[in-house]
Amino acid sequence: MVMDRLFNRKPNDKPINPWLIAVTVMLATFLEVLDTSVANVSLPHIAGDLSAGVDESTWVLTSYLVSNAIVLPLTGWLSSLFGRKRFFMVCVALFTLCSFLCGIAPSLGLLVFFRILQGAGGGALQPISQAILVESFPKEKQGMAMAVYGMGVVVAPVVGPTLGGWITDN
Repeated sequence: MVMDRLFNRKPNDKPINPWLIAVTVMLATFLEVLDTSVANVSLPHIAGDLSAGVDESTWVLTSYLVSNAIVLPLTGWLSSLFGRKRFFMVCVALFTLCSFLCGIAPSLGLLVFFRILQGAGGGALQPISQAILVESFPKEKQGMAMAVYGMGVVVAPVVGPTLGGWITDN
């Protein structure tokens, strides 16, 4: 809804608080970056639960990172093709749906497949979020917006292993 109001504005619409947009895109990116490290501590449990070796279970991490890295440079082209707002929302939806599917995956093969799709959805979130921030803030406030965004990106890998261990234990 906030993104609709931002990108479909009419000349006499009320201004939108850009900090609401900053928090929204930062949270989406926070979850994507968190997901790169959340599964690390769970690999032995994933391997045991899905009857796979520890070496095979590393595909859970590798598949996500490779998919993420493939989509990352395509983000500019895809956002110009589909529109920045629509592409951002599709990426968030795909990432969220695939996160759920990863959680209920009954086999290692399906888990790896869903992690590939999850990485594809999450790979574009960082650059598209930064583009949205630059569009949403005036030049004099863009540095502050990027600093808030950067805090989320820096904190996420620290929280990931702790959260992954807590989820695994509980």
